Amino acid sequence: MSERVEMFPIFLKLEGRRCLVVGAGEIATPKIASLLRAGARVTVVAPEGSAEAREMAAAGRVEWVAREFTESDLDGVFLVVTGTDVQAVNHRVAVAARERNLLVNSVDDPPDCDFYYPSLVRRGDLQVAISTAGKSPALAQRLREEIDRLLEPELEQWLDELGATRLRMLEVYRLSEERKRALHLLARRETCTPADCPVQRKLDELLEKQGEAAE
Repeated sequence: MSERVEMFPIFLKLEGRRCLVVGAGEIATPKIASLLRAGARVTVVAPEGSAEAREMAAAGRVEWVAREFTESDLDGVFLVVTGTDVQAVNHRVAVAARERNLLVNSVDDPPDCDFYYPSLVRRGDLQVAISTAGKSPALAQRLREEIDRLLEPELEQWLDELGATRLRMLEVYRLSEERKRALHLLARRETCTPADCPVQRKLDELLEKQGEAAE
């Protein structure tokens, strides 16, 4: 049995970064879409691809190089995903990427993955990611479905309101245990609902006092 490798959980900013996807069929197309959603500049290398991938290219959302992979495709790349239906090709891409110290994901091939795509539950900026380190994507998907049922759709709006209120609090409250307690209370629905929030009332009082002092 191989030694267990501890994974480092991370949310990565890809906005404006160039990412390479090798393959454009049913395996690779969802990966292309997820990279685009994160704001990456995506180059796709594949002789042919799915209808959805072709539509992305036709719309100018991705740069499509219609041929087989060559190592020069890795020039200037930040991150690599390889998802062809030929394992030998995926392995060759993974080896070439590692030689350049690039992070690579070979879809459905854990030994050739430096990172994994988690099962994701999303409510706006709230993201809950689940990974089994490639051992059981089916289990990760089942847990995602269970968590998805637990999280209300209203959480997206709630989080936006929390973020806006938190910024106001940081302007008024000095760094202190009181501010720390207020921030934690703010995130608890049982003590701070949109209809009645003692933290919000306290914040409004402080802001009002600041306004009176300024006058």
